[in-house]
Amino acid sequence: MTYIKVSQAAQKWGITPRRVRILCAEGKIEGVTRQGKLYMIPETAPKPADGRRRAVSFLKQPYGSLLQSIDAKKEQLDSRRPLTQGELLRLRDDFLIDFTYNSNAIEGNTLTLQETALVLEGITIDRKPLKDHLEAVGHRDAYLYMEDLAKGHGDLTPMEIKSIHALVLMHRPEDKGVYRKIPVSILGAFVQPVEPFLIAEKMDDLLAMEQQRKNTLHVIERIARFHLEFEGIHPFIDGNGRCGRLLMNFALIRNGYPPVNIKFTHRKRYYDAFDAYYRDGDAGAMVTMLAEYVNQRLDGYLQMLD
Repeated sequence: MTYIKVSQAAQKWGITPRRVRILCAEGKIEGVTRQGKLYMIPETAPKPADGRRRAVSFLKQPYGSLLQSIDAKKEQLDSRRPLTQGELLRLRDDFLIDFTYNSNAIEGNTLTLQETALVLEGITIDRKPLKDHLEAVGHRDAYLYMEDLAKGHGDLTPMEIKSIHALVLMHRPEDKGVYRKIPVSILGAFVQPVEPFLIAEKMDDLLAMEQQRKNTLHVIERIARFHLEFEGIHPFIDGNGRCGRLLMNFALIRNGYPPVNIKFTHRKRYYDAFDAYYRDGDAGAMVTMLAEYVNQRLDGYLQMLD
């Protein structure tokens, strides 16, 4: 196979070299390989669709201006990206502790933020359940696995979702990484999770819908809707919330956005967003919440760079 350089692809497609590098980094050009720091692109690779122009219908939504602002900030961040690998790892590690604490706390884990940090360093906390320790370690390992997946170029598969869940539920060997086999209900929720015999089919449908929506929805709206629908399917007997928030961050990282950390203190607003969707058919509350988190994270990165 014959390969061309970024500059040659840019000239061929009529876009800037910077834009080509961004598309390579986001996995949107088929067959790209790396030679050191250089991207090498198959000569026959088709020009990818410009996702920045794909979905303008969001501008008519109440959150339209926020998504437009996010697009501008992301483009600004993409043009800079001067942080070293060491700096990025430090930011990742700090985020991971906070994310692990909040995501587990939403589900009832009793470790504090400081205790979570200590557990992830290998220290046990007196008078705290072993389950809470294992949930912290499992969530960290699931995040690191998810992050590696997000750096690839393939589409997300049911097997990868099960693998993420298996790490989240590492303390439950009989339940980890397998779809539930019994009906369940979610106390106080407006959604009735699907019957067990439909889970595999519904998950396949959800992943297929995710591909179709790439051409119609803004990426933030698409990720929010996927999260709403994944939690509605509720494919696992436990760990659906933590797995779902990891999948949310998988999609954000895969599309070049920073991961987000839904705070334990915001859990009522988070649950209300599910109610708005399954009671009223309105995804706007979840889209807005996710967009605000992404916007805040982009602001943080840009402030550091300034």
